[in-house]
Amino acid sequence: MWDDRDRARGGGGARQSRNRCCDADEGAAGGEGRNMISVPAGVRILVATKPVDFRRGADSLAGLAKEELQRDPFSGTIFVFRSKRADRLKILAWDGSGLILYWKRLEEGAFRWPPISDGVMRLSASQLAALVDGLDWSRLHVRDTPAPAAAS
Repeated sequence: MWDDRDRARGGGGARQSRNRCCDADEGAAGGEGRNMISVPAGVRILVATKPVDFRRGADSLAGLAKEELQRDPFSGTIFVFRSKRADRLKILAWDGSGLILYWKRLEEGAFRWPPISDGVMRLSASQLAALVDGLDWSRLHVRDTPAPAAAS
């Protein structure tokens, strides 16, 4: 929308765009605690356990999902990729109209990753949320809830 030149000049454009958006320091938590990723029920989440070159973009990661992981990147499955350094992740998803690429780097510490191997590992939505927050997702217990019985 507005670039850094507008901010440097102190033009009204920066102020106008700021008023239309939420400031990062709004609210008691300073923006923390907001759910950034919402995963609908039933969506498959796969973690590529082998680190990837983090210079890859969305198209390259989609090609990797198709060729090396043998999965369709346009199926609605969410793919999680790790860097060699355990402090970065990329999430690739197809929303029906385009590819979404989410990138995160932890400022301190590292993500808790499964052991490095070839292949993929499946996560639940709550495990993905814990992983993205930098928590130990492996300590979450995932319950298999039975399907509701049909009424007679």
